[in-house]
Amino acid sequence: MTRPHSPQQTAAPVPTLSTPEQAQKLAAHLIDVMNGLLKLVERETELVRAGKVGEAMMLDADKTDLSRRYVAAIGYLKQNQRYLSQTTPELMTSLHRHHDVFRAMLQVNLTVLATAHAVSEGIVRGVNSEMARRASPQTYTAAGHRAAGARHATPLSVSRAL
Repeated sequence: MTRPHSPQQTAAPVPTLSTPEQAQKLAAHLIDVMNGLLKLVERETELVRAGKVGEAMMLDADKTDLSRRYVAAIGYLKQNQRYLSQTTPELMTSLHRHHDVFRAMLQVNLTVLATAHAVSEGIVRGVNSEMARRASPQTYTAAGHRAAGARHATPLSVSRAL
């Protein structure tokens, strides 16, 4: 899912907007990038919820590219905010609304990712605790109570290539 590079993506200084048509073009570009990023994030969320973390990780390159394009477009927008507010206030209002929806959807994605991380960390810690418990000797004291044997930290290796 590679996308062609647009003039707004270059590292060179970006000229300021001077016409409403340029403002419309910037807004359309920003909305296009946000929509592309949302589709990708929604796909990632679906995959993580389905337990297909490996497939979700394969979206990282496209997500990084779209994120970079989003940051560049927002920077261009901020650079020209005064002009946009003066000449096309309705466009700015529309962009703000679209951006609010965008942020809400990203929050859902972040919540799903954080939950998946917490669950997987809990599973790994549980497996490690059980391995350590089974590896420790089961002994009793002279009074007949179970002895708290020496804790041996058993290394646990995890393959990320699943």
